[in-house]
Amino acid sequence: MTLFDAELETRLTRYAALDSQSDAASATGPSTEIQWTILRLLADELKAIGAAEVQLTDYGTVLATIPATAQGPTIGFLAHVDTAPQFNAKGVKPRAIHGYNGGDITFPDAPGLVLSPSDFPYLATKQGHTIVTASGTTLLGADDKAGVAIIMTAARHLLENPSIPHGPIRIAFTPDEEIGRGVDARLPADLKADFAYTFDGGAVGEVEYESFSADGAVVTVKGVSIHPGTATGRMVNAISLAAKIIAALPQSTMTPETTAGRDGFIHATDMTGSASEMVLHFILRDFEREGLAQKGEILRQVCAAVQATEPRAEITCTITPQYRNMRYWLETDMTPVDLARAACARIGVSPVSVPIRGGTDGSRLTEMGVPCPNLFTGMQNIHGPLEWVSVQDMAQATQLLLALVQEAAAPST
Repeated sequence: MTLFDAELETRLTRYAALDSQSDAASATGPSTEIQWTILRLLADELKAIGAAEVQLTDYGTVLATIPATAQGPTIGFLAHVDTAPQFNAKGVKPRAIHGYNGGDITFPDAPGLVLSPSDFPYLATKQGHTIVTASGTTLLGADDKAGVAIIMTAARHLLENPSIPHGPIRIAFTPDEEIGRGVDARLPADLKADFAYTFDGGAVGEVEYESFSADGAVVTVKGVSIHPGTATGRMVNAISLAAKIIAALPQSTMTPETTAGRDGFIHATDMTGSASEMVLHFILRDFEREGLAQKGEILRQVCAAVQATEPRAEITCTITPQYRNMRYWLETDMTPVDLARAACARIGVSPVSVPIRGGTDGSRLTEMGVPCPNLFTGMQNIHGPLEWVSVQDMAQATQLLLALVQEAAAPST
């Protein structure tokens, strides 16, 4: 049991129970009204613990300040409040398994579902920990409510212990990270940080400064609709053309399930519509700009080839930039990364830096001028019903934050 375990468990289970799923199809910001509930809650909690300059912006970001107790750079800490649209997040029932025995974990609302350490070796290392999961029919939302709980717990501790030396600290809780819209254009100026960190990583020790570069794509297929009884030679079925597009894309390579390491992919996330019109959504990912551009061109060429087979149809492919590999900017000044690694050493954790096969708000924020590596929270198996997190891992992340601000305030030698 550590100093922060009980508070972290309470905060995580409270936040996870709130539905805050984002919606890529929405044009509003935040994309869902339900995100405002947790944003308002966090603003109120920050005020209650004595944070300064608490505000909830009109673009849906909670900002606050922990005043300095020593000289040092202004450091930002960020986490996102939204949960992923890829799996059910309505009615989350978080549960804490105290003193995990090292065996299989079953789920009360999904009897056939099993979280096994034989399938997930990281879980096997957490015997004796408090493991938090959902009930089997939803994701948990530790991505990134674990990060929110870590930052809130550390903020409360710092405000109650002004003897801890640290420079100015800025906190930001953002919406819509899961759909690539978490960093509003106004945030860098409003954050007012020299550099920042997202707490949105996985296993203990992760200090990440390299992410995917990402684009989103929307393909619209408009066919010719007519009564099927008189359709001979006249109907153009948009569903059939959409299926041809999917079939013509790489299947044994360049998909999420066939790639690993530094390989990127083209991923069809959803397909909706009817025989008259279909809309297909894709995400394109690669670690390098050239590879990302190549994947966009592959998608365009496939659409053009299918279009050529049926000139009566109308097929459009629109590709929109989402974020870029944060390494492009951080490698020019590794100060925030080196500081995080030194803080890991301070708490006895070995730092590990591997490329993120995904992105964070830090990817966008770094591109916009605020260097922002990503730090661990402990969350595992995100975006699905087997999601879990160790409270003790979260406690180590809390200790990392505290060590980091002290490391930054330490006099240079």
